[in-house]
Amino acid sequence: MQQLDALTSLKRTFRRGEYLYRCGEHFQSLFAIRTGFFKTQVLHEDGREQVTGFQMPGEIIGLDAICTDAHTCDAVALEDSEICEIPFDRLETLSRELPSLQRHLHKIMSREIVRDQGIMMLLGSMRAEERLAAFLLNLSQRFSARGYSPTSFYLRMTRQEIGSYLGLKLETVSRTFSHFQEHGLLNVRVREVEIMDLIRLRSFVSHT
Repeated sequence: MQQLDALTSLKRTFRRGEYLYRCGEHFQSLFAIRTGFFKTQVLHEDGREQVTGFQMPGEIIGLDAICTDAHTCDAVALEDSEICEIPFDRLETLSRELPSLQRHLHKIMSREIVRDQGIMMLLGSMRAEERLAAFLLNLSQRFSARGYSPTSFYLRMTRQEIGSYLGLKLETVSRTFSHFQEHGLLNVRVREVEIMDLIRLRSFVSHT
């Protein structure tokens, strides 16, 4: 984040529910999340919203627009947030001058590709319990990488949004949370989640 801060002084705040960008908007910048949480989503023809990702501090969003010069999804703040706006033309110029920055940008793009592949695996081959376990473990790893607790965290997204992301109905998500809690894997208080048994939770997805 310190390196990204050096690229620009453009910092913006967003209230919960505000849009960072909308599908179809012209692409000019990437956005590094300084604080807060965002979700990306696309709108189906019948009006349904499909969540495509959740982004947390230290992550960059807006990469979807590089190839077409237009955003292919909406980005919405899940809580009061602050972003650092990075004009893409400036980033391209600096990345040519600094090979280490270019490598870092390529790593970020590669990580997004790997994450998309993981989502396809989730939706294509996993049962409901496996999908939710993989989702919680992914959040655990990302929180841990940022110096936060890997076993105790607050979910900024609703059960409905989790279901949209995982391809599950709301009732299935709620039932699976209850199932995990009844078997001692989780302790859930509304949106506060405490993972009680990481090893057993990993066992749900270890074979995949």
